[in-house]
Amino acid sequence: MADFKRKPGESFEGFLRKFKRGLKNSKRLEKARSKQHLEPKTTKRLNKKKALSGIALQKKNEILRKTGKLQETRRH
Repeated sequence: MADFKRKPGESFEGFLRKFKRGLKNSKRLEKARSKQHLEPKTTKRLNKKKALSGIALQKKNEILRKTGKLQETRRH
């Protein structure tokens, strides 16, 4: 862990810049932010369920497109 101490005669702005640079270089802030919104791992069963529902939705949309009930969308 990096220790930051303000030297005598050092301006607060200079110390703040040094502190921010040291924090950025130590990657501690990135680790804290990544753990802030940690999502639980999905199980194989849930992954499979999501994949199957996506495939079913694609088939449904394809049928609707072929019958003309759904407009064709352009992909860029």
